[in-house]
Amino acid sequence: MSDVVTLAMGAGGRQTARLIEEVFAASFDSPLLTADDAAVLDAPRGKMAMSTDGFIVSPSFFAGGNIGKLSICGTVNDLACMGARPLYLTCGFVIEEGYPLDQLREIARSMATTASEVGVALVAGDTKVAGKGQVDGVFITTTGVGEVVEGTAPAGAQARPGDVVIVTGDIGRHGCTILLERDDFGIDADVTSDCAPLWESVSAMLDVTHDVHVIRDATRGGVGTVLYEIANQSSVGIRLDAASIPVDPAVGGVCRMLGLEPLYLACEGRLVVIAPREHADALVGALRSCPHSGGATVIGEVTDERPGWVVMRTEIGAETLLPQPGGELLPRIC
Repeated sequence: MSDVVTLAMGAGGRQTARLIEEVFAASFDSPLLTADDAAVLDAPRGKMAMSTDGFIVSPSFFAGGNIGKLSICGTVNDLACMGARPLYLTCGFVIEEGYPLDQLREIARSMATTASEVGVALVAGDTKVAGKGQVDGVFITTTGVGEVVEGTAPAGAQARPGDVVIVTGDIGRHGCTILLERDDFGIDADVTSDCAPLWESVSAMLDVTHDVHVIRDATRGGVGTVLYEIANQSSVGIRLDAASIPVDPAVGGVCRMLGLEPLYLACEGRLVVIAPREHADALVGALRSCPHSGGATVIGEVTDERPGWVVMRTEIGAETLLPQPGGELLPRIC
């Protein structure tokens, strides 16, 4: 087989079969993955959640991950934010003619490793090869199905005055990593993407209490955008404590040099959680016991003041409105 992807590998014949067998089937080792037109699966016992997402990140390999790992984390985390244990994933690839097969194999292996960490099965897929220049390397779409934990129903419209705002670790690392990988500014900083699957963290919270009002993953637009979305959906105000917001020193340094706000840089392994204050300590403790949320902390509270707005309490005790998100800060971060 060629060292790069060829148009013949997308034509549906012998070369396509070899590509699927030697790259994808070899990595996605699951008894549910068949050569038939659809996977036949056991249905969840109760409610299920379903999500789909496309991934076109540039560059496709970055410090801390690649587009394959990202594609699994993105959909797994979307399911987890609905209180759903991920069960099954499908994946669709659009690959540019000439794409190196060794990189494609590494992407597939990363997907398999991440799916195995979560315990989710890759059960079906599709592969298309596009002509040179029609696609930038490789694009992936994943769709996931999960089983909603009985008694849970987190949603963006359920934040209540008096709730606390929790983040599960330092913010902005994925967006900063992608910015540095592109090397547009010639900045050398030790920053690694936070890309990670977060079902274990959500499960640990739900073991404490099902009374978690909102769970969101802070991807495009970062924590700031997510908080504005929640404030508008719930018709509440949100007050943040600037001193409590965790930012990696390297990320903070890059942001100061470029005039960026870490709250608006993307994360790919961080949750924003809003829950009743009486559960705050237990939830933070549960999150800190998990490998991808060890830096969980309370960063603010929900109020009945200024509905739809996010207010920042600065280090000197003054309060200022966090600017509303707008424009495109970083294209193609996921």
